[in-house]
Amino acid sequence: MLTSLPNLLTLSRIAAIPLLLVLLYLDTPLFRWLALGGYVLACVTDYFDGYLARNMNQVSPLGRFLDPIADKLLVASLIVMLVATQQISGLLIVPAIIILAREILVSGLREYLAEIKVSVPVTTLAKWKTAIQMIALGFLIVGEAGPAVIPIQWIGEAGLWVAGALTAVTGYDYLSRGLKHMVGEGSGGQ
Repeated sequence: MLTSLPNLLTLSRIAAIPLLLVLLYLDTPLFRWLALGGYVLACVTDYFDGYLARNMNQVSPLGRFLDPIADKLLVASLIVMLVATQQISGLLIVPAIIILAREILVSGLREYLAEIKVSVPVTTLAKWKTAIQMIALGFLIVGEAGPAVIPIQWIGEAGLWVAGALTAVTGYDYLSRGLKHMVGEGSGGQ
């Protein structure tokens, strides 16, 4: 049901993306802090949409479809905008590309495996990757607008490198598990 509270929370996360991007594009300290507030709110809805769906017995195919898409749209949009505003630049683009590539890889892999009725559950390491990635992006959103006594940009950059490393490991894990099903199915594909 589209109007269930968990699905509305997921949809609100998608709807918040343009606002967050505009705030980052305008690139003033106030707008960066407002973007951080909106981003934190979006991250909180990511937790509560699943929690409420399970506890209210409102898990739906639409929710299972929309939730990972909302996550990927939020992360990909923020990474692209942070590159555009040069909060992510130089070698820091490497973990950003790894994160984007893994999101595309896992999405395609999950779609393929769903067709052959194979589920790939989220691992604990992937949950840690997501948490570190969310925290790192929050620090990068604030960037130099943060207090000078705290190395906000450096914390965000270090976190993005850690998230990038975990992303590579979890991406490889998903790919290797998926390949077992692809190779076992035969060579009748593209």
